[in-house]
Amino acid sequence: MAKSILCIFSVQFLFLLSSAAAQEFDFFYFVLQWPGAYCDARKACCFPTTGKPDADFGIHGLWPNYNDGTYPSNCDSSNPFESSKISDLVTRMQSEWPTLACPSGDGTAFWTHEWEKHGTCSESVLDQHAYFKSSLDLKDQINALEALTKAGIEPNDETYTLENIKDALKEGTGFTPFVECNRDQSGNSQLYQLYFCVDSSSVSLIDCPIYPRGKCGPQIQFPTF
Repeated sequence: MAKSILCIFSVQFLFLLSSAAAQEFDFFYFVLQWPGAYCDARKACCFPTTGKPDADFGIHGLWPNYNDGTYPSNCDSSNPFESSKISDLVTRMQSEWPTLACPSGDGTAFWTHEWEKHGTCSESVLDQHAYFKSSLDLKDQINALEALTKAGIEPNDETYTLENIKDALKEGTGFTPFVECNRDQSGNSQLYQLYFCVDSSSVSLIDCPIYPRGKCGPQIQFPTF
């Protein structure tokens, strides 16, 4: 009996230790997505049940990462997404964190995925409400579209240089994000996602310790939406 109890305790201890270790991370990627490029990349998209989103960057996620380029995921299955915990944020989230996946939805499936895959790995710093509120506040702080349009870079299907896009974002935010591109059906390289780096408290933008893999061409289309 004593051995059985000891064995159970050991398994539980190792599980807790593993979970705690999984939640230690070095920084966040805060990822913004341009909806026009998302729709072109998928060859189709579905507007949310709440209506077509504004022509603005939407939040993709706030992702814990390690300095070596790896990342934790799905860290705590005992803490599922609960919409009741963010009821005061839903209106903002429907506007700033919209889903474009098909079939149309109200955003709940998207937010559930982001919390359970990424958010649960930041529980040592952010509870569920804080995770989503921090993401919304970061989007407002960055205001990527304003930074670009101030530099004359607009979502009008025109082509701009990657260098000018990075410079405009650096000028507007103080930091240079990683720019991810996709290709539309015509083969055009499009401005798709922006990866800003945030400290592990989720408060301050930082210089990225490491960038994701991938690259854009020197000329990038900024598609309409």
